[in-house]
Amino acid sequence: MPSDAKYVAVAEIARPHGVRGELKLKVYNIESDLLLGRPPLRLRFEDGRTQDAQLSQIRRVPGAMLATLRGVEGRDAAEALRRVQIEVSRSLLGDAEEGEYFICDLIGCDAYLGDAPLGVVEHVQNYPTCDALVLKRPGKPRLEVPLVERHVGEVDVEAKRIEVLTLEGLS
Repeated sequence: MPSDAKYVAVAEIARPHGVRGELKLKVYNIESDLLLGRPPLRLRFEDGRTQDAQLSQIRRVPGAMLATLRGVEGRDAAEALRRVQIEVSRSLLGDAEEGEYFICDLIGCDAYLGDAPLGVVEHVQNYPTCDALVLKRPGKPRLEVPLVERHVGEVDVEAKRIEVLTLEGLS
């Protein structure tokens, strides 16, 4: 994979499975078949380091996937990868459907309330009831805007612009 490609986290290594180095993956979109095609991967460690990786085996189990990475042998090696994110090149995701977008494409978008800039999407926080845009604002505390029709209008991923309709009810 080119080093300048944009990467997207698609799973996290939950824990070792067995004693031979197999890993239980928490896949963010369990319905996706992307990892079953064994694409080139990048591991992102908690300290920010990255490392290229390659799947040697992968299979579905209820609610997760079990995988083996080349060079990871034994339970201790697998345990050392706990909580490491698995990333793929953004280009492998393709295009979103009309009127939809990938959360990874929202990162870095400018958010506006009318014509007034509110901030830049730093990340998207997942809550049980909805997702929220977390806006970084110069000289102000971060602001969370629920990603629901009441608060968010047009999302233009190409222009990197998000229209916020109201801040009413937000602190």
